[in-house]
Amino acid sequence: MTIFVQTFILMANPILQIDTLTKSFGHLLLFEDISFGIAQGDRVGLIARNGTGKTTLLNIIAGKEPYDSGRVVFRNDIRVAYLPQDPDFKAGQTVLEACFTSENEVVQLIARYEEMISTGNHENLDEVLSQMDLMQAWDYEQKVKQILNQLNITRLNQKVEELSGGQIKRIALANVLISEPDFIILDEPTNHLDLEMVEWLEDFLDRSNATLLMVTHDRFFLDRVCSQIIEIDDKQLYQYKGNYSYFLEKQEERIQLQSTEVSKAKNLFRKELEWMRKQPRARGTKSKSRIEGFYSLEEKTRRTRNDENIQLAAKGSYIGKKIFEAKNVSKRFDDIKITEDFSYIFTRYEKMGIVGKNGTGKSTFIKMLLGEVKPDSGYFDVGETVTFGYYSQDGLQFDDNMKVIDVVQNIAEVIDLGDGHKLTASQFLLHFMFAPEKQHDFVAKLSGGERRRLYLCTVLIKNPNFLVLDEPTNDLDIVTLSILEEYLVNFKGCVIVISHDRYFMDKVVDHLMVFEGDAVIRNFPGNYSHYREWKQLEERRVSEEVKAANVESKPQAPVKEKVKVKLTYKEKIEFEGLEQEIADLETEKEELTEKLSSGKLSSDDLVESSNRITTLMELIDEKTMRWLELSEYEA
Repeated sequence: MTIFVQTFILMANPILQIDTLTKSFGHLLLFEDISFGIAQGDRVGLIARNGTGKTTLLNIIAGKEPYDSGRVVFRNDIRVAYLPQDPDFKAGQTVLEACFTSENEVVQLIARYEEMISTGNHENLDEVLSQMDLMQAWDYEQKVKQILNQLNITRLNQKVEELSGGQIKRIALANVLISEPDFIILDEPTNHLDLEMVEWLEDFLDRSNATLLMVTHDRFFLDRVCSQIIEIDDKQLYQYKGNYSYFLEKQEERIQLQSTEVSKAKNLFRKELEWMRKQPRARGTKSKSRIEGFYSLEEKTRRTRNDENIQLAAKGSYIGKKIFEAKNVSKRFDDIKITEDFSYIFTRYEKMGIVGKNGTGKSTFIKMLLGEVKPDSGYFDVGETVTFGYYSQDGLQFDDNMKVIDVVQNIAEVIDLGDGHKLTASQFLLHFMFAPEKQHDFVAKLSGGERRRLYLCTVLIKNPNFLVLDEPTNDLDIVTLSILEEYLVNFKGCVIVISHDRYFMDKVVDHLMVFEGDAVIRNFPGNYSHYREWKQLEERRVSEEVKAANVESKPQAPVKEKVKVKLTYKEKIEFEGLEQEIADLETEKEELTEKLSSGKLSSDDLVESSNRITTLMELIDEKTMRWLELSEYEA
């Protein structure tokens, strides 16, 4: 059985075709002779370790970077949009100009209209309105506004140089989605988005007809949006026809098969080595094909995986019973309230996740805990034995002229894992996938993800007993995230994590602090999936209560004595059709009820079917009432 596909096959009518593509930087070979195609409607996730060429490959496909050899061919009639990992806009541009950088004629027209409205300059507005009508742009304009609102982009006249990196990323994402391209290339689209934005984007892309190629570390996002996975491993490319869950299953099979092949090669290699050592002075008389086979075997036996069976759990320095207590903490910035008389006692070995929309004060809260920001009133009482390890969003400050190993050794030569086990700085770096040769590279040569990984090492090697991690998952590859998750699960200390990575939060934390805005903070006992399920039920309950309240509040019309009248011709036709309509709706409801009871539906189908049954019941009630009303006149 074939468990993976090494794609060198040309597709019949691809929207994108990559043929024998090779890219290197000096002596560093990223990938060699890789080939694959993407057909219209495909949703492809690209997975690889940091530093192995994911962003480089996307830049090559987007035409932003050269390559050594091969071909990159797009179909002529498609519009392509690219979201880079670190987008950049020209200084002096407004948010409006940055959001509407598109060749789409309708988008340009909407941009003119939005500029007139936001600046108050209504000169030629009548002409623009007429063109909007002519091009049927109003529905499009509503979509654009929805995208901007969901991404929290409201100050359209603000200059881009005044914005944070997260705001720039959201504007670049809006620019991509607004242009409605045929092919979308996304490099870490969920970075700097809060959880609600991520779920909105997930739903938006799921409903879109666009072809997708993306790099993301968000495993839930990959699982729900992508229908194919492309993996780059050891400079080779593998393609999996399924979502992330399918990829994990088949990748494991591939690794097991390769491990078996390497094991067989090692046994054969030992025999061949004995043969090669015989008669060393007569080497020229040996079989040429056998000698070549020996060196091929030698290469195979060297192929080992460094990421298998990694167990990394730091002992952590001693931590007492008293961790910290927040006492009546209040903080606000102008009209924005972060906390108000907030009190909380943090317990020993607690692992808390902090979630909430951007701007609700999550980072400010932990900075108050760490003493970097002072509360307006109240205080944090931190235990004497607590040693913080803080991973911040803006903590990447390295000397580019230092070597990787020196950065870590300047902090600690050895880390104590407990039980008498210790790791040197070099061994610790190896666990976080810095190979010996990479450890002696200068920091300047590291990719963005590798810098994040190095920063994480500098935090963990200090052996803290309380880890505070602010968005640690941004720009880390999935393999590193898995290692970090394992580390945190086994960590003998306290943890606070701010993250939008739902998979990561589910695995690491035991409860959530939910920042809802305006100083409303909810303590939720459970992981993010539990919270999301509870929130959906709560939203449904509130919606039903509002509906019931609206019905009760409607003024009752005085009852009038009915006067017998005949049905009009139109009403007779309606009356005759209602009975069949009601029967059809009842049949559909019964069929859906059977499907729901079968246990064969996916979670998405369950939700869709459940919602449809609710709609059907409302329609049946509505049409039955109408039938009864008309039947009184027909009798």
